This record gives sequence, structure tokens and C-alpha cells, in this order.
Amino acid sequence: MTTPGGQSAFLAWDASSTPPTLTVRGDWVLANYAALGRELVRFQHIVSHDAAPARARIDFAHMGALDTAGASRLFELLGAELLAAAAGPDSALPPERRALLQTVDRANAKAGAAPAAPAASCGRELLGRIGAAVEEAWQQLLALLGFMGLTLEALARGLLHPGRWRLTSVVAQIEETGLNAVPIIALLTFMVGAVVAFLGATILADFGASIYTVNLVAYAFLREFAVLLTAILMAGRTASAFTAQLGSMKANEEIDAIRMMGLGPIDLLILPRVLALLVSMPILTFVGMIAGIAGGALVCAATLDISPVMFLSIVKRDIELRHFLVGMVKAPVFAYVVGVIGCLEGFKVSGSAQSVGEHTTSAVVQSIFVVILLDALAALFFMEMGW
Repeated sequence: MTTPGGQSAFLAWDASSTPPTLTVRGDWVLANYAALGRELVRFQHIVSHDAAPARARIDFAHMGALDTAGASRLFELLGAELLAAAAGPDSALPPERRALLQTVDRANAKAGAAPAAPAASCGRELLGRIGAAVEEAWQQLLALLGFMGLTLEALARGLLHPGRWRLTSVVAQIEETGLNAVPIIALLTFMVGAVVAFLGATILADFGASIYTVNLVAYAFLREFAVLLTAILMAGRTASAFTAQLGSMKANEEIDAIRMMGLGPIDLLILPRVLALLVSMPILTFVGMIAGIAGGALVCAATLDISPVMFLSIVKRDIELRHFLVGMVKAPVFAYVVGVIGCLEGFKVSGSAQSVGEHTTSAVVQSIFVVILLDALAALFFMEMGW
């Protein structure tokens, strides 16, 4: 403990001598690191600023053991210049201690001499963020394409050897991704169909063309809305579930255990989920078409006096089969993309609960973005082809 006279277990200060003398005592080692820090604080309160040790003579004759931790405490006490002088060739310290103090002094000088990063302008920072985002998107695209290649290869092997397919897992996933999703798909598309019919009836009434609300609803749901809404719901419901399931398995090292047993994670975990979505998505799309048209028919019957029989007659007369086929063709493509993205993000989980949440969110965002992008490209293609 420090006394009023400037004495402590590690330091002694004599301001009456010429020049003032600072005596270093005790063991300056890692075991005393915390105690040394407290002593330094107490000692700096006792020694006045005018008689600071920067102008004092340093006496190391009574110092015990010294290691790197103690040398760093000496650097805090004496500063770079005085520590360099104490470790110089004229010092009474043994050579090994001088070498240790010189090493600590050089290390602290290098750390202090590190150039400060120049302040980036807003424009440069913006460009940097854009570049990082583009690079990340490119890496995501490469990873997605590579993973698609692995799954397609596994699918091809499965077609050559159907006996290797895990039908129990496929059926269980069809129930989870398809059958359990029917109520939410039917409800959402029914409500959207009613909204589309209401908007069409409101706008077309100004032109005396309310009867074409039937064509609007049928055309929209057969070609676009049913498959797009189904894919978006599957992205939020199923892709996130795939990522969370596989991510938890990755965090618990279950996937590593599967590899150690000589089994392939692609065949065991990915193919059943992708195949289940390939089966479920067209069925759910068809359910969405029926429910959306039913919602539109209900609004037409309530507001336009178009009976369900007349509604179906107009649909049968004016809507060609190709519109239905265009919508159904896109369903397997969307199913494959949603399934692959969900599984890929699950395999990217690093092992923590936070990583599971981050990649689950990423799976949903990526799936919705890719689905909408593919739908827009498909719409342009079919329009140019006249389909």
C-alpha cells in the first residue's frame, strides 16, 4: 500500500534528492499485474505533476522478477523516452532485462506509430459499400449455381437408381410443405382474387365494361398471381423452415456426423426436400388458381350480378388453355429455386443461434427476390413469344 511519503509495495519516491529518485521494488510479473495497476494509480495521485518521474533517476536495484506484463506496466509509468533511457547501454540493468524493456518499447512505439486511417469521404464510402454489395451478390450467385449443379447431379443419379430415393422422407416433406400449406394458400389467393375483382369492377364500370372483370381475374390468376403468390408464401414458409432445420443440424454437428457415417448430405437431406417442393408447388399453384377465381366470382356475383354459372361460361369461352399452362410451367422452376436457396443457406450456418437467424432471413429475402425476378423475365419471354 502507498504511504503519505510516497512508499508502496512496488514504488518509492524520494523528491528530496537531486535529482528526484524513483525506486522500483518487488516483482513486476503477470501475477501482480492488477496490483501494479492499482499502485500506479495511487502513486500518480501522490506524486505532483511538477515533480513527475519524467525528470527523475530510476533505481532498479531493488526490483525482483520482471516479465513482459511487468515491463508493460513500466511503460505505462515511465513513458517511452524514460523507459528507453532506462533500458539503454548505460543502464545498470542486466542485459536480459534491458533486452526485454527494449522489446516492449519497440512494440509500443510501433503500435503508436500506426498511421491513422484517413477519413473517407461520403462518396468514397458509398462506392465502397456498393462494391462490397456487388461482390457479395456475385459470390452468392456463384455459390447458388454451384449448389444447383450438385443437386441436379444428385437428381440425375437418382433417376438412374430410383431405389436409392428415400420415399418416406419425400412423403413426409410433401405433407409438411404441401398438404399443411393448402389452407393458407387458399385463403390468401381467395382474398387477393376478391380484391382484384373489386378493383377491376370499380375501374371498368367507368367504361361500361364491367363484364371484363371476369377476364381480368381469370387471366391474372391463371398466368401470374396464383403461381407468384404461392412461390412467395413458400419462400417465407418453407425456405425459412429448410434453413432453420439444416442450420440447427449444422450447429449441432449432425451433418458432420452424417458425412462420417459415409452418407451424402445432398442425397439424405436436400433431395427429399427439393423433390417434395417439386411435387407440392404445382398442386398448391392449382389450388391458388381455383381459390383466386372463386374469390373473384364471389365479388362479381355480389357487386356485378354475374352469377357463378355465367362467370364460368365466360372463363370457358374467353380464356385459352395456354394461360393455364403458362402458370403451371413456372411452378416447378420456382419450387426448385426456393428449395435450393433454403437448403444452401442452411448449409452456410456457422454454428451459432445468431447465424441460424441471419441465414434464415437471408433465405427468405433471396427466395422472394429470385422468384419475382424469374417471374418478370418469364412474363417478358412469353409476351415476346406470343404465348
